[in-house]
Amino acid sequence: MPHIFLDESGNLNNGSDNKYFVIGSFAVDNPKHTKKAFIKWLRSKMPEKLKWQNEVKFCDNGLKPELKMKTLEFISRLDIKINFLRLLKSSIPFSYWKKDGLQSGLLYTDLVGEALEMYLPITDSRLIASCDKRSLRGIKNPRFKEILTTRFLSKLPANAFIKVEMIDSKVNENIQIADWIVGALACYFEQKENGEKYFEILKNTILDLEGKTMFG
Repeated sequence: MPHIFLDESGNLNNGSDNKYFVIGSFAVDNPKHTKKAFIKWLRSKMPEKLKWQNEVKFCDNGLKPELKMKTLEFISRLDIKINFLRLLKSSIPFSYWKKDGLQSGLLYTDLVGEALEMYLPITDSRLIASCDKRSLRGIKNPRFKEILTTRFLSKLPANAFIKVEMIDSKVNENIQIADWIVGALACYFEQKENGEKYFEILKNTILDLEGKTMFG
């Protein structure tokens, strides 16, 4: 049963300094294994002031680039498959804009759907997708799940089971792994320091090195 975890970097508002909105995800058959392995890594490798936190984010100011690279190398050795999607924010179609502004909730829902579709076709009869909990402008959590579930039911085997959930990353180590993946990828696309090195570390675990570019 594939379990997909995803997280995003950047925000969809034009006022921020990031040019891209990036979704990074990974599929794994045994999420309990990756959870335990990541916890063990954090407790043994992170600085003392960070190792007992509920969550250590890729962008944490207390992390040196060398430790970030070692952690990405560790993640790349896990039995996971990575996909990513990027959106150049200046290319968001006018159809997502209304009088009261960007319909960011609908746009985010569509982007998550596109990111998950990168794993198709799936022969398993069960699919679980978990993303970091966030508020969606104009769309409530149940509607978000309904849209994505309906989108995928017709694309999975007959009588398939699909579950879409939002979980606070502080209580889910696999979503924390997704945070590290997307943080590294965002550095690469935004051409930040060490971005190319981060991408090089992860590339052998990425299913499609070109990823998916939205509205490009």
